[in-house]
Amino acid sequence: MTRYGKELIIDLHNCDVSTFTRKSIKNFMIELCELIDMRREDLHFWDDEGVPEKYKQKENHTSGISAVQFILTSNITIHTLDKMSNAYIDIFSCKNFDANVTLKFTKNWFKGIVKQHKVFDRL
Repeated sequence: MTRYGKELIIDLHNCDVSTFTRKSIKNFMIELCELIDMRREDLHFWDDEGVPEKYKQKENHTSGISAVQFILTSNITIHTLDKMSNAYIDIFSCKNFDANVTLKFTKNWFKGIVKQHKVFDRL
């Protein structure tokens, strides 16, 4: 069977929440894409920045930043949970990349513990 792409899913716990900022996440995306040789396209954020207080997310499992970094060959997504110190990252690309290098870089960037990770070949 022909491999269509690769997806790396990472659950990080006990992260340094000071890395859960738009600036840090943007820099993470830039450096990760350089490291794994991916061409960056649009980067989009969703969080409570500029949202009236009554509409801000207050639940542990919803309070944080979500970001999507489109790359030429697919996307990288991240969801941070500030109150839980967790980050959930998905890297999907039709272009091959080194999952081990990516995992190590991501763990070191967010200074977290890899709770679980999985690599899928997309067929």
